[in-house]
Amino acid sequence: MRITYYTFPQNTFYILFSMIGGLILSISGIPIAWMMGSLIFATLLSSLPTKCIQTQIKKNGIHPYWRQIGQAILGIELGRSFSVSIMDTFEDYFFIIILMVISSIAVAFLSGILLWRFSNINMMTSLFGTTPGGISAMPTIAEEVGANAFVVSIIQTLRILLVVGVIPFVAGTLTTRTVAIDLGGHQGSFSLQSLFFTGIIMLGALAGAYLSKIIKMPAPWLMGSMVGAAIVQLIFPVLFRHAIATFWPHELIILAQVLIGSSIGSRVNKNMFKGLGKIVIVGLLSSIFLVITMLLCSYLISITTRIPLVTCILAFAPGGVAEMATAALALRADSTFVVAVQSLRLITILLLLPPIYRFLNNREPIQL
Repeated sequence: MRITYYTFPQNTFYILFSMIGGLILSISGIPIAWMMGSLIFATLLSSLPTKCIQTQIKKNGIHPYWRQIGQAILGIELGRSFSVSIMDTFEDYFFIIILMVISSIAVAFLSGILLWRFSNINMMTSLFGTTPGGISAMPTIAEEVGANAFVVSIIQTLRILLVVGVIPFVAGTLTTRTVAIDLGGHQGSFSLQSLFFTGIIMLGALAGAYLSKIIKMPAPWLMGSMVGAAIVQLIFPVLFRHAIATFWPHELIILAQVLIGSSIGSRVNKNMFKGLGKIVIVGLLSSIFLVITMLLCSYLISITTRIPLVTCILAFAPGGVAEMATAALALRADSTFVVAVQSLRLITILLLLPPIYRFLNNREPIQL
């Protein structure tokens, strides 16, 4: 059966309608509100039995290039967070960072196995749902390898809401006098120089995405663009002997969230909602287990090193880079260390775990 997608006018209507959901949810101030609001509204629209919305042959949602654009924007944003100071931090705390990254991945894997055993979802969906690889990144990769991206989004959202709601509060009660270090990536001002460097980073991201497609890397538009942008971000300061000033407005990140949320929601069908109550309960318990375990690990690292407990908690929390970096700045923790650990964990997870998960599941067909 030939695969068909919504037409361009349907794509446009779908995205604009989904964006309304993101706008409404953004008023609440919750993390990634634009993505979740767009996902919810796109899901509602996808569930309507309207002939003008349904395709004639097979419903596959909006065209994949919308999701790919969102992935590329997100990948460039992640790549821009890298700087020479982050590399220096890696060198100073290399063994500690590696140990905690491995520990967080192992605990996340165990949480995924528990979710798989005590719920009615398949192993791939469970593993992608509990892996702290980013609420925007994991559903898109899960979708490409055949897992239930909608359920992955729900489980990832539960974890993020738990982390963002609990971790900054816990860290805030333990705040000590530490020096806040400015983040490497920022929006930047509009100028010819910033536009030039932005264009260079975008070219690097496109080159990375193209090479990633050649080597068949999962989610090449996300991973390739992130690696390509990171390489440019690290090399150009050495060549030009000053930091790269790029113009990358926050509205682009909002656009990426809307495109990714709309893409996932447009592929939702009624069968995905079966047994959702149990999934939410088990997913929440697995997230709590992951958060508590990482808090204990952060405490052990803090008492055996000179790293403040607040910095350890934010660096090793299974949350997003942006959310934990923002909390680090607000609490005057070492934001460079936080970004370094969170970024390394994110890259490690996105590069290594999807192929491993597919290998573990290649003997069993995926049932959505």
